[in-house]
Amino acid sequence: MEAREDGYLYRKMIPGLVAAGRRVLVPDLIGFGRSDKPVDRAAYTYESHVAWTGAWLDHLGLTDITLFGQDWGGFIFLVHAGLTPDRFAAVVAANTGLAAPEVMAAFTPERFAPAASAFLHWREQSESPHLTASWAVGSPDSALNQTAHVLAEEEAAAYDAPFPSERHFAGARQFPWLVPLDGTDPPASMLSRAWAGLEAFDKPFLTAFADHEDITLAFEQVFQARVPGAQGRDHVTVRDAGHFLQEQQPDLLVDAILSLG
Repeated sequence: MEAREDGYLYRKMIPGLVAAGRRVLVPDLIGFGRSDKPVDRAAYTYESHVAWTGAWLDHLGLTDITLFGQDWGGFIFLVHAGLTPDRFAAVVAANTGLAAPEVMAAFTPERFAPAASAFLHWREQSESPHLTASWAVGSPDSALNQTAHVLAEEEAAAYDAPFPSERHFAGARQFPWLVPLDGTDPPASMLSRAWAGLEAFDKPFLTAFADHEDITLAFEQVFQARVPGAQGRDHVTVRDAGHFLQEQQPDLLVDAILSLG
């Protein structure tokens, strides 16, 4: 396969944003895509990913950012939006969350049980010896593929290219275990401080959750209720899409980003 830049999940969104005159930066998180992949699972912690991405923001001197955060792109970068809000002009939170202890404690069992069940199913699947990136995104059996989205052969190959052997999967296998489900510190205090910042964030904040998403859906109403910039806004329900909504509704997501100015 030819060498290429990655950020492959966003390949259908980037052209529309560029055509609208936007500068688009799509960092692969450590452990994924073309980024470094430490082989020791202990190297992957929530705090290390916040530190790595913060160093990336600092190195590039980024300001006036419109953040589109999906899954861990939100779980990590929303920390930065809460702790350093002056960097950010707007946020689109899509199939993501931010699990501070006080937020988790507010969920009723009825509200959180479906998400917990789906997440624990994915965490079990992530330990399978047969795990591949294309399987996670494009298998009808994947807990992350709620709409049974089918990848073309060349798309599957592109997803799998950064993971040529088992040693490259340390991050992919460890990530589901990083989700903070209790008040253990770290990262509990960091997440609480980030939420305090979000609860003062009065710049545009839009939610865009898929209608078939289950793992992160409980956070949709939390963002809408607790972030000032989200209140009174016409939030987006992404129809006919699941967890990886960038694959299924890229044009709608581009429009959502551009609607914020």
